[in-house]
Amino acid sequence: MGKLIGDRVLLLGGSMAALLAARVLSEHYREVVMVERDEVRGVRQTRRGVPHGGHAHGLIARGQQIFEQHFPGLTEELRVAGVVPGDVNEDIRWYFNGRQLRKAVSGLVSVPATRPVLEFHLRERVLKIPNVVLRERHDVLGLVFSADDSRVTGARVRAHDAFTDEVIDTDLVIDVTGRGSRTPPWLAEHGYDRPGEDKVKIGLAYTTQHFQLQSDPFGDDIAIIPVATPSHPRGGFFYRLPGDDNRVELSLTGVLGDHPPTDQEGFLAFARSLPVPEVYAAIRDAEPVDQPIMFGFPASVRKRYDRLTRFPQGYLVMGDAVCSFNPVYGQGMTVAALESLTLRRHLERGHEPRAVEFFADISRDIDAPWEVSAGADLGYPEVPGRRSLKTRVANAYMARVQAAAVHDGEVTNAFFRTAGLIDPPQRLFRPSTVLKVLRHSGRREQPGPQAPAAVLDPSA
Repeated sequence: MGKLIGDRVLLLGGSMAALLAARVLSEHYREVVMVERDEVRGVRQTRRGVPHGGHAHGLIARGQQIFEQHFPGLTEELRVAGVVPGDVNEDIRWYFNGRQLRKAVSGLVSVPATRPVLEFHLRERVLKIPNVVLRERHDVLGLVFSADDSRVTGARVRAHDAFTDEVIDTDLVIDVTGRGSRTPPWLAEHGYDRPGEDKVKIGLAYTTQHFQLQSDPFGDDIAIIPVATPSHPRGGFFYRLPGDDNRVELSLTGVLGDHPPTDQEGFLAFARSLPVPEVYAAIRDAEPVDQPIMFGFPASVRKRYDRLTRFPQGYLVMGDAVCSFNPVYGQGMTVAALESLTLRRHLERGHEPRAVEFFADISRDIDAPWEVSAGADLGYPEVPGRRSLKTRVANAYMARVQAAAVHDGEVTNAFFRTAGLIDPPQRLFRPSTVLKVLRHSGRREQPGPQAPAAVLDPSA
């Protein structure tokens, strides 16, 4: 244990951000209490508080590194449980703008675990820490402030089977309740300003279904991923599930209201429209395991706590409660992991984190991934928002990067180092990479892959 800072810290929520924060806080507080609305202990299935948990998830490279740092051996533990980690470039078939990117060994690990499986293994690790306490099936009703409103001293909660509230007194409270965070109105009730918001309205929806395949379309690959882009706005995440029974998960994505249907015929028709015919070819004769389900994501939202000059002591906000990213980029869990490292640095100073300084520092954790995802979404002409010169130049150059990556595996690796939050976006502008991009992106393209006749024939 590191230097002791206080007796108790209270985490509002049992999210991935909460689990990562609990791991760090356990080194500096005598007791770490997590209050979670859902029943989560031992749960391996999708739960109410994570409505997107039944859709495609993956842990990008920097996230995998930090998870492994916090929980040594986690990747191997997942492998034993049936998850198949792989090289993010060599072992995944990526398509951008309807064309497959050139593969190469990147050395970056992708963990295509479902969200419930990944959350289960992290939660089991965290609950083995002796000073971590889970209070599940509890609602958070509000914060408790000091008489002068300068400090948060605890929270009011109520167990689902109780008729009265309980006040949990604490040295520090952290809101990790996700997109539905009540912190802004709670602050306003006590005379504090609400944070401003940056918002990019993408109108995304995932529709997911599971199948039992009759044939294997993957070969040695762990996933086939046609990524949605402005030129090909329909996308999907298609990967095999743990086990040897040839079960797969297909999450289709559509933006700006063009949402994948939840009826069987409509789902198959949407899959058929992807520029990667092997996806539809694999599922058209497969046995559905369940019915398609949809999850909607209207907008990416960044709450600008970093711009507030006044904030109560003893209170912090982390994870999706600060910034909720378009999930197709897979950044949310990794940004929460980056924030946990920032939290650790503040705790190692030997005193309670100061909110204004903490928000300024996690803002730097958010800046690069927000630039990548929000900037890419603004590449869709129909998405409302101001496009700065920097955004327009970055999107134009990124299109060239993706075109060059069709021919050059080193460019593909450079792209995934940025997408995986290993390198900042500026690294793609290194002279050696720019030369490769200019050389390959201008090559005359051959016609894109065509669906086989059996796929194109409406009667097939």
